[in-house]
Amino acid sequence: LTDVYSSSPALGRYFRSAQVVYFSNESSTVFYRLEFSVPPSTEGFVENTMNPDFIRNVLRQNIYDED
Repeated sequence: LTDVYSSSPALGRYFRSAQVVYFSNESSTVFYRLEFSVPPSTEGFVENTMNPDFIRNVLRQNIYDED
């Protein structure tokens, strides 16, 4: 995750860290926490760039690109 987000053109400059919060071998489930440092409130920045769907899609695109 660190490599994915730190090298992202859209999020790399804001990314600070990734931490696994929970991991289960039984269900192949991982919960993780991402930390970003965002600039002072800019019109629409948090709503758009820091949108959870957008952040998930950065990871999803990286997985697709690996295939």
